[in-house]
Amino acid sequence: MQFSTSCSPFIPANTSVNRVMRQVLIGLLPALGVMFWLFGYTVLLQLLLACSTALIAETACLWLRKRPVKVHLCDLSALITAALLALAIPTIAPWWISVSGTLFAIIIAKQVYGGLGYNPFNPAMAGYVFLLISFPLQMTSWQTPYTFLPVFDSLDLIFLEQASFDGLSSATVLDSIKTYTASGLSLTEMPKSSIFGFIAGKGWELVSLTYLLGGLWLLYRKVISWHIPAAVLFGLCVPASIYHLIDTTSASSPVFHLFSGASLCGAFFIATDPVSAATGNTARIIYGLIIGVLIYIIRTWGGYPDAIAFAVLLANLAAPGIDYYLRPKPVNQQQ
Repeated sequence: MQFSTSCSPFIPANTSVNRVMRQVLIGLLPALGVMFWLFGYTVLLQLLLACSTALIAETACLWLRKRPVKVHLCDLSALITAALLALAIPTIAPWWISVSGTLFAIIIAKQVYGGLGYNPFNPAMAGYVFLLISFPLQMTSWQTPYTFLPVFDSLDLIFLEQASFDGLSSATVLDSIKTYTASGLSLTEMPKSSIFGFIAGKGWELVSLTYLLGGLWLLYRKVISWHIPAAVLFGLCVPASIYHLIDTTSASSPVFHLFSGASLCGAFFIATDPVSAATGNTARIIYGLIIGVLIYIIRTWGGYPDAIAFAVLLANLAAPGIDYYLRPKPVNQQQ
């Protein structure tokens, strides 16, 4: 049996793993720049630690599995995992936090399952949850915005752990609100400390805005589709709006939820992971809605103030079932 094929030359595809990952890295640059402006060299040190650990772990795993190292390193997927994790952990966390979290993300959450394309969970969020459950104190000690440390002080703080956290760390807005409402007090009675900005946490409003700009860049470059980000934000805003209208004294506004924590980063950069997310357009909307609703539920009634990682991992579990029941029709069967 012979198959007729067209003659060369062929038009190369415009999409590749390397191109997609490069666009994601470009989309993260504004957030990285603003975080450097807010926190100083500690951000770059965490990024350097995570990226170097990811490349070493990826190389070792590929060598042990007898897979081509250069090809898989050049797809930049390991750097994306490291960058997302480094931007998610506290900037003043000890060096072993970045290293252990990245090792878990690359080895356990990615390579154990077969590498890129086979991992059922988002590796960066799996590494973040591992750190949050294992080291809650280090993972909740965030550097106070606008405390720019000199490079040697940053090295001493992260690698030698000899510098004091006093005056450097503070609770996030989501932490403060959860602690205050858990005491049975209303938000109107909550004192407005220096950690509050105009609509969310001081400084973090600008970080969230840069994630939004980066997400719009990914949409413009057609790296992601609108379905998951829109569904995540809609699923978060609807219950937040309902509860805020019912009780404005104990429920935060939907705008606050959008610009607090990692809501916008999660919607555009984490939930849209093409491997662990749902695939069809309808399935993506259902998948995103699940994440958005879970974020609000865990933030409001759960034990963790920011719930992006837990919501994404739970939705990752549901993604195969969503795809099974909402499989798109083949092109030749669509009417």
